[in-house]
Amino acid sequence: MKLLKRILLLLLIVIGVVVYLNYPKLNIISGYAAKNVASGVYVAGRSEASMNLNDNNVPLVELATTEVNEAEKSASSTVYGLMKRTAVYRDGLGSVLINDEYDPSKLTIRPQRNFAKDTIPYPFGQAAPLDSILPEVDMDQINQALAVAFANPEIQKTRTFLILYKGHLIAEKYIDGFDKDTPILGWSMTKSVLATCFGILEHQGKLEMDWPAPIAEWKDDDRKDITLNHLLRMQSGLKWDEDYTGISDVTKMLFLDSDMTQMQKEKEAIAKPTEIWNYSSGSTNLLSGILRQQFRSHQEYLDFPYDALIDKIGMYSMVLEADIAGNYVGSSYSWASTRDWARFGQLYLDRGIWNGEQIFDSEWVDYITTPTLHSDGTYGAHFWLNAEGKYPNVPKDLFSCNGYQGQYVFVIPSKDLVVVRTGLAEEPEFDVNRVLKAVVDAIH
Repeated sequence: MKLLKRILLLLLIVIGVVVYLNYPKLNIISGYAAKNVASGVYVAGRSEASMNLNDNNVPLVELATTEVNEAEKSASSTVYGLMKRTAVYRDGLGSVLINDEYDPSKLTIRPQRNFAKDTIPYPFGQAAPLDSILPEVDMDQINQALAVAFANPEIQKTRTFLILYKGHLIAEKYIDGFDKDTPILGWSMTKSVLATCFGILEHQGKLEMDWPAPIAEWKDDDRKDITLNHLLRMQSGLKWDEDYTGISDVTKMLFLDSDMTQMQKEKEAIAKPTEIWNYSSGSTNLLSGILRQQFRSHQEYLDFPYDALIDKIGMYSMVLEADIAGNYVGSSYSWASTRDWARFGQLYLDRGIWNGEQIFDSEWVDYITTPTLHSDGTYGAHFWLNAEGKYPNVPKDLFSCNGYQGQYVFVIPSKDLVVVRTGLAEEPEFDVNRVLKAVVDAIH
């Protein structure tokens, strides 16, 4: 009996130490779980059970228990009953983690959308895609490529896959529970959408990439030389910790901050612009704040990405989520169907032209695909690159939007291809090179 008591005491001590050491992380864990479920249920139309079983089945987050409150359109999470966090849904702005600063009466405006109907076939319009038979496309090989993408489902965890060739939908496939209309969280693919807003403003003659970042707090210190270009290329020299495994700059920003545009702005410079390359979600959200500065009203800021880009090219399923302060979380939070993510890729394949209208300058594509110093040829301006052959069996002109857990929009200009893949695993579990090689080899 004494031995049993000692064992129980030892177990309690061990549990106590584990909880003590990890207690600060519980805020992040329960915050992630609540936010993910609230968005999945109310933005994507997924079930609470599916979100908990699949999307929150990641290390540590799987410890959270999450429940949905239909009446309040919210989701709340705890870890063993500790550190309750709640995310609420706001129509048009997505879900947001709330805190003591949250006051729903302070943000009542919503982006105004324009869901125009047309008879133009997908991807350029809302009508059904054409049944296209293109002699240079080997459909047997395309089907083999799909098989490769969905092979080993417990490892690769592919959910959706779509191929556009010369603006024609030649293949798409979805696992059970997903279809052509299911919104998918793009995670960091959102960065490329946010960057495109700056390309559009440049096309409109309203700003230039070499302009100093309009941050009043920087004008009298060594950050005054940081430009929009430096922020878009992640080479500002500002301190930033992009570590998702613990409490870091990025996790504090995403799961604790009311205004996500502030944290990077407050960081010190640890190098001069262009001296280092340091991937930073904080830089993207700072850019979201700078984007807001370009408009006279908050309403104009909320409307701009939809008016100038998203609704203009028919990405009607897309929702950009905003923080408590009403800033778009450009680093991480946008949802769109696989078909709509492909529209975004097609816009870039066509160098900014959509149904005859120039959305952004053709040269913008050259800009975002120019390799950034110190990135080893893997990064341009909020887009990823294959310039140095990261994917050795794929053309080097490939560029892409990449997101956590293997969300991808690949654009391969030399092959007239746009390939979208979404899922719950990235490299090395999902073999990008092998899958893309199979697609490329099908085009003769």
